[in-house]
Amino acid sequence: MGMLSFPLESDIARMIYAMVGSISVRSKRCRAKPGPRIDGIRMMSIRRLVALTVLAIAVAGGAGQFLGHLVGTATSMAIFLIIAGLIWWRVDRLLVVRERDRRSLPARPEFYSFDTLNPPMHAEEIGGKSLKQITFVVFDTETTGLKPSAGDEIISIAGVRIRDGRVIEAAPFSRLVKSGMKIPRESIRFHGITDEMVMGEAPIAEVLSDFRDYIGDAVLVAHNAAFDMTFLRSRQDVTGIRFDNLVLDTLLLSVFVDQDSRNHSLDAIAKRMGVSIKGRHTALGDSITTAHIFVRLLDLLEARGVTTLRHAMEGSVKVEDILALDMEF
Repeated sequence: MGMLSFPLESDIARMIYAMVGSISVRSKRCRAKPGPRIDGIRMMSIRRLVALTVLAIAVAGGAGQFLGHLVGTATSMAIFLIIAGLIWWRVDRLLVVRERDRRSLPARPEFYSFDTLNPPMHAEEIGGKSLKQITFVVFDTETTGLKPSAGDEIISIAGVRIRDGRVIEAAPFSRLVKSGMKIPRESIRFHGITDEMVMGEAPIAEVLSDFRDYIGDAVLVAHNAAFDMTFLRSRQDVTGIRFDNLVLDTLLLSVFVDQDSRNHSLDAIAKRMGVSIKGRHTALGDSITTAHIFVRLLDLLEARGVTTLRHAMEGSVKVEDILALDMEF
């Protein structure tokens, strides 16, 4: 151990520098044209990617300890720091690429068909109730694509209850769904759900039946609700499960209380209202975020004299009409 001469340590250092240069050249080639292995890593979930990073650094640490017996503590520590730095740098670059991929994907189409979401008979039954006395289920879906009419399917659905104006995070609904089609790469980069993850999950009919039991007679809430409801109702004829609950849309309600803002995406609203986002682009994460946004919207609506479900529905319809006119011009 202490017998090793300094020149040998210098030789090892030169070998490390040569290795770093080789990796840098290879990484440039990978950025220019990613191979299937790199592309596969890019599509991993964040959780799996972080786990692999920690494992790789731990292995590098073990290797550093082994080398410590051969080349001395200082050199082994330098080797470990260089290897750990390279691993972290590479993972950071992959995360940057993943974020760029997500931003390049088209946003969910916005549907303004609020009137068709709510059957009049249900509105008459509970329309006069105070908003803060109603039980809501705020939900979200992740899908294989954006067009249910073209065969796209739900692959994840989640929901969380709001009771007495409070979000009940302790008892959520969250399920993956076995898909009848291969999940496109573009969608995997968006939500991180792969074919392997849903392979052993229940089919859509079973999951929707459980979700139907979970929501009961609650009023449904979603962001850009018509998109998610279109997917739910596209399976009615096949599954025999109907979703005729009343629905409120946080997108429309946000426009109603904050007409001066032009951006009413989930991220933008959360930032304006000081709602922290956890698990973005996961059904459960987006459901929880939307639920906390909705609770804040209830206070803003109350300040504007909107205190009942009927008032909120009427306000949403007015916003829908305004947005429809904006689209025409």
